[in-house]
Amino acid sequence: MTYEAGSYDVIVVGAGHAGVEAGLASARLGAKTLMITINLDMVAFMPCNPSVGGPAKGIVVREIDALGGEMGKNIDKTHIQMRMLNTGKGPAVRALRAQADKFTYQHEMKKTLENEPNLTLIQGMVERLIVEDGECRGVVTQTGAVYHSKAVVITTGTFLRGEIILGELKYSSGPNNQQPSIKLSEHLQELGFDLVRFKTGTPPRVNSHSIDYSKTEIQPGDDVPRAFSYETTKYITDQLPCWLTYTNEETHTLIDNNLHRSPMYSGMIKGTGPRYCPSIEDKVVRFNDKPRHQIFLEPEGRNTQEVYVQGLSTSLPEDVQQKILRTIPGLENVQMMRAGYAIEYDSIVPTQLWPTLETKKVKNLYTAGQINGTSGYEEAAGQGLMAGMNAGLKSLDKEEVILSRSDAYIGVLIDDLVTKGTNEPYRLLTSRAEYRLLLRHDNADLRLTELGRKVGLISEDRFEKFQLKKQAIEEEKARLQGIIIKPTSEVQELIKSQGGSELKDGIRASDLLKRPEMTYEHIQQLVPAENTLDADVTEQVEIQIKYEGYIEKSLQQVERLKKMENKKIPENIDYDDINGLASEARQKLKEVRPLSLAQASRISGVNPADISILLVYLEQGRIARVSAE
Repeated sequence: MTYEAGSYDVIVVGAGHAGVEAGLASARLGAKTLMITINLDMVAFMPCNPSVGGPAKGIVVREIDALGGEMGKNIDKTHIQMRMLNTGKGPAVRALRAQADKFTYQHEMKKTLENEPNLTLIQGMVERLIVEDGECRGVVTQTGAVYHSKAVVITTGTFLRGEIILGELKYSSGPNNQQPSIKLSEHLQELGFDLVRFKTGTPPRVNSHSIDYSKTEIQPGDDVPRAFSYETTKYITDQLPCWLTYTNEETHTLIDNNLHRSPMYSGMIKGTGPRYCPSIEDKVVRFNDKPRHQIFLEPEGRNTQEVYVQGLSTSLPEDVQQKILRTIPGLENVQMMRAGYAIEYDSIVPTQLWPTLETKKVKNLYTAGQINGTSGYEEAAGQGLMAGMNAGLKSLDKEEVILSRSDAYIGVLIDDLVTKGTNEPYRLLTSRAEYRLLLRHDNADLRLTELGRKVGLISEDRFEKFQLKKQAIEEEKARLQGIIIKPTSEVQELIKSQGGSELKDGIRASDLLKRPEMTYEHIQQLVPAENTLDADVTEQVEIQIKYEGYIEKSLQQVERLKKMENKKIPENIDYDDINGLASEARQKLKEVRPLSLAQASRISGVNPADISILLVYLEQGRIARVSAE
């Protein structure tokens, strides 16, 4: 029995990290939005590590914020610790990471959703889609509720046909013993989508009262106030520390002796796991030359004694997990509160998506997050923002948005997925971005705020502040380029104290700043600005001047790439009609259906010779059209 339950512009299925960003983006654009989740108590839940950010991922959170998303604001309000990573390295690899109070994070995000005027949040299990004439026009829930819409975004995370595996035990479940989504997965297959089976896992949680912290190393947060969001003005100062300890030979021997009981090695686990977040069994087997592995003890919140044992992800039987924990310094008498486990789930093959994250098989249907084969809250949130934004824009008859690889890490992530696909849970790394000197933590607002404003997710007040910041950066750069610093004794003494070679003649202040030993603060001592500038302004001035040559080279590469990006490939092109293409290239091009020559060149199996043939074919078609005119 079904019943008519309502009509919306956009329906978002799921309320994890992808879902919340999708729902908020759609609603804030003016699209009437419905969010349906299996359990309202699990909104923005963190089933794995209670943290946000880290290498590449932290930059994604800044990008989400620059575009008008919520993750950065939410973690700024709810973290228990924040640290800037890689401060001893160049700006391209610096990234912020925060430990979350996982419960406060959830509650704060749920409150944000409930207070969004254009958003309706309900509990329900979506079992199938309404698809007519190749278009998605709504969803049907387990209880028979029929909701109609102009677009649907699926963000089901690891719930699709989820199965938890713990030792010899295997049972149907979503993460943290939640109800799985089975019929929707079957329905997607009926619609013709190719699904793959992936696996991820979590470590045990232990009671803080049973840890001997005197045998571990303290890992405090930064003393300097930090924030992900450009709008944050209030900072949390009462931070909680994390703690570092290590596995040892006894740990590794115990794991080796119990590998026959590991689902990973017994054949019980069929899904492919994440390469860059291996289980402790996998680490011990693959890196058997290593005498120890790092284990971080991370509090799950201010009002709980549960501690997340980072680095000990496992699906070994419960009794073995307890023994393993007690071989680790500081955990000799530890009480395990929750056992670690593996979870297998269905994902769709992401080459079935356009770069807007709309599916190619069904119009007006979008997918985002772990259903697309990624791992990590940040990757999910970035996709959710873009899928929700595009679903909202399409429902309002507006032009959709595609981020390029030179625009954002989110652009790299989506392009990698839809162009190359993935045969394992995809994790974003700085090495995946060829323009990482342009895609920095510090300049996400300079890269993306104007787009966020144009789309309608950045307020006028915020945009005005952004423009003032931009102006202040340019004015200070111009000031330093226009000042000549003469080789006075004061100048020579300062340079000498920093280990630099003395000046032989006058030098522009900007050129002196380019020296590796000199900082903006040093230049300020010599030629102070009239007004005190904000730290984020002076940071930009220093980075842009110091790395000017490298940045310019990267921008030239981007311009060259844009020429290929601008060579569009017609959607109705017949690759069988192109003589000379290698059979693998023809197959991959038909599967991915790239939108530009640049995207075609990034497809695995498409070689430079195939691109040259494709270019000639496109040029001949263009010449033929011009001649006909």
